[in-house]
Amino acid sequence: MIPATASVGRRLSWATAVGVGPNVRSIVVGDRVLFDPDDRSEVELHGREYVLLRERDVHAVAASRVESDGTGLYL
Repeated sequence: MIPATASVGRRLSWATAVGVGPNVRSIVVGDRVLFDPDDRSEVELHGREYVLLRERDVHAVAASRVESDGTGLYL
């Protein structure tokens, strides 16, 4: 029996950034980003679906340009 107040863990998803806005500081095109699929918006352009995310909704960035001894959002 699970109480009604119990919360279920959320599963995060990885995606590749195909575009970024002019004020984004931490992500560049081609980075893999970790995000919560429940905190997203979707849009269809030219027959392809895209996920729109705010930079603050990205949990982590996996990028080869980031040094391994750094801290912050990066993996």
